[in-house]
Amino acid sequence: MDVLLPRTLAEALQMKAERPEAVPIAGGTDLMVLMNADALRPELLLDLARLPELGLWRREGEELVVGAGVTYTRILRELPEMRALAQASRSVGSPQIRNRGTLGGNLGTASPAGDALPVLAVHDARVVLASAEREREVPWDAFLLGVKRTALEPSELILGARWRVVTGPQSFMKIGPRNAMVISVASLCLALDPATRTVRVAMGSVAPTVIRAPDAEDFLAEALGRAGAWDDPQASLAPQDVEGFAERVATAARPIDDLRGSAAYRAHAVRVLARRALARASDEMAEEALAS
Repeated sequence: MDVLLPRTLAEALQMKAERPEAVPIAGGTDLMVLMNADALRPELLLDLARLPELGLWRREGEELVVGAGVTYTRILRELPEMRALAQASRSVGSPQIRNRGTLGGNLGTASPAGDALPVLAVHDARVVLASAEREREVPWDAFLLGVKRTALEPSELILGARWRVVTGPQSFMKIGPRNAMVISVASLCLALDPATRTVRVAMGSVAPTVIRAPDAEDFLAEALGRAGAWDDPQASLAPQDVEGFAERVATAARPIDDLRGSAAYRAHAVRVLARRALARASDEMAEEALAS
């Protein structure tokens, strides 16, 4: 096995153009597992861990741009205000894994259980891709095509993701057989956007890729409007609206049976997570109203 060691992003893109079969590696938290299990044995690796351009994040107006090489530890330390992303980052493996694992790795692996992916879906993120010839942005749902399948072309690398920052309540939750260092059986991210009076909810591990629940989103946005909660954060939703939202979330799921859980359990799990996330969002809105 050979390893290419570019020193700059431009050099890495040129190497990828010349050797499109080269498999990118940064943190290696997914790739090395496959290699150690002899499930994947690439002849050529392209080491991206040393590229400073991929380890940057910045704000551009209302948008946040996070480089593919930014680790989960850095997200926790440097972007705590991105609450759902920080919560998802905290749930990734052990401290050692968080020190190595990157946002770009989650995107490149494209596992439906990827913890950061529901957060990106909720924020309508665009994935930034580049080759030696061009740079392009692809919406998250056009990039994630299925289980470990993406729209990444052979000559391209993932530069990162960008999205408009949502200022309202947001949270990430997942369920697994233990409390830490676990691949999710089901996960859910919820964000309320008071600026546009919209609701976003995304789920992981309940379909071939991360999915949104548009019917549940529209239902809850309307219910919050009827209750006056967009204008008065201390207003309460009717119990039937809470249940209606949770039921629509579960209906949007397309789970399967596998070693980690049954389809029925996954549907039940996201129903419970939807209730919990909504309760957390309601508490957060009320606390912010009292603080102001």
